[in-house]
Amino acid sequence: MEKAIKLSQLLLKGDQDASWKLIEDERKASKDSLYIYENLITPAMRHIGHLWETNKITVADEHLATSTCDYVLARYNWQNGKDKQISPIGKKAMFLCVENEQHYLGLKMASQLFSEYGWETKFHGPNLPLEYVKKAAEEWKPDAICLSFSILYHAEQLRPYIKELEELPNHPVVIIGGRLLSQYEFKRYGSERTLFLKDLEDIIDWLDSHHHGVNSNVGS
Repeated sequence: MEKAIKLSQLLLKGDQDASWKLIEDERKASKDSLYIYENLITPAMRHIGHLWETNKITVADEHLATSTCDYVLARYNWQNGKDKQISPIGKKAMFLCVENEQHYLGLKMASQLFSEYGWETKFHGPNLPLEYVKKAAEEWKPDAICLSFSILYHAEQLRPYIKELEELPNHPVVIIGGRLLSQYEFKRYGSERTLFLKDLEDIIDWLDSHHHGVNSNVGS
């Protein structure tokens, strides 16, 4: 947790280089993505969220930390792609937050895990209304559509998203994620086909069971 707190301090300063060095040092120490996401980035951002909720930092501070973390995640994903030869498995996944949901970093980490497993991904980010999700999915025909939310009242939007997306002609699997899944039960909003994955470890377990490509290290 000490390194996560240090990372949160660097993110709040907007120090991209020092934030990246902390993550890069862990990567060079052979820590995998799940470890880096779950033990460094996620607790760092949760700590920042707690500071904001308790009025110890401002919205401007939180936004700076989020944008700095976004940079670190993008650089980490680029470095991973450079250092690993990932075999495409011929599957596609879309990632988005339900309408009005602005918290997207957890979703971005999930998207990058899918990429490591050879999936072709499209990251649509925060606040995507259902009509635009449907149009994009009808055109691209993803095998999976991953939805995220982190505010309790946004759960009410899950039912129409899940229903309409599961009824698309190619019948994608709809995956629901977000920090609230470890605290509350949301299965009533979905169907028997809907997947509710409470954390990145659940995502890894699911990806392992659907993985037909090969990842091989070609550098560090």
